[in-house]
Amino acid sequence: MLFNYKLFARVYYFLLLLLLITAGGTVGYMIIEEWAFIDSFYMTIITMSTVGFGEVAELSVYGKLFTAFLIISSFGTFAYAVTSITTYLVGGEYKKYFREYRAMQETRKLRGHVIICGYGRVGKQVADDLNTSGDDFVIIEKDDNIVEEAKVSTDYLFLKGDSTHDDILRAAGIDNAKAIITCLPKDADNIYVVLAARESNNNILIVSRASYSTAVSKLRMAGANNVIMPDTLGGSHMASLISNPDVMEFLDLIRVQEMEGANIESLTYEELTDDLRNKTIKELEDEEISGVSIIGYRDPEGNYFVNPSTDIEVIPGSKLFVLGTAEQIRKLVSHFNLNH
Repeated sequence: MLFNYKLFARVYYFLLLLLLITAGGTVGYMIIEEWAFIDSFYMTIITMSTVGFGEVAELSVYGKLFTAFLIISSFGTFAYAVTSITTYLVGGEYKKYFREYRAMQETRKLRGHVIICGYGRVGKQVADDLNTSGDDFVIIEKDDNIVEEAKVSTDYLFLKGDSTHDDILRAAGIDNAKAIITCLPKDADNIYVVLAARESNNNILIVSRASYSTAVSKLRMAGANNVIMPDTLGGSHMASLISNPDVMEFLDLIRVQEMEGANIESLTYEELTDDLRNKTIKELEDEEISGVSIIGYRDPEGNYFVNPSTDIEVIPGSKLFVLGTAEQIRKLVSHFNLNH
């Protein structure tokens, strides 16, 4: 809705006051002076507008007192109106509103997008990586200051609100989203978002942050597909840089969502062309698909195989994992027209 009541509440309140004062003045003159409706209405308008026209007829004592009261009350109303309009124009509130309105309109058009709940340190990194990989996403953040600061340096799509509110999740397109990533600092809030998301969209992929290990099982029971503990991962990574620095540096080079260095991409059976289906991994490697190397295989039952045997046949429901440079991966995505 373009003219949202909540955002224009002060303007609507002014209009309501103006209408009430006009009605009150008209009725007042009709009762006190016993004038006709049109004369009473006309007298009310020229009194409120202070244009200086003469009275419709000679006023009684009570009529003069009522007119004085009407002038004072209407003057205050107009002063309030000027203040409200000035605030919207000079203060830039109207720009803020229309930005939010455009964001809501753009969000409604999204299909197969990702919803990010929270734009803290974790949420910002998630958004940057998704932006690098070319995924459509919308960010839900309730802190005005964070949103305004982010909009200065990014063109990300923000939806201001609380992720734990069902109406905000619906506004973010939870029914049409392919995934939701909840990065809220409180585990209780993340659990609620996971429950609400799973209830709204049973097929959505849910990735949740957990601050404490005690929340991991609860988040999985609530419906999260994956639960990540950033502090634990960061600590393990730093420790590994000490014990296995060369291995970790090599793994850092292989980033799934970065455009430089080496990349890993998944390729389903359905995405293969007809001439490549139902072949063994050796036969596929002989084809030299865009120069990438096959490093993993997942069978239809969900079992994973690292460095799979060359005798394994790629059958319906299976998936390949390939490793290559950024350029090789781009050629692979372009060749198979992958939606990545």
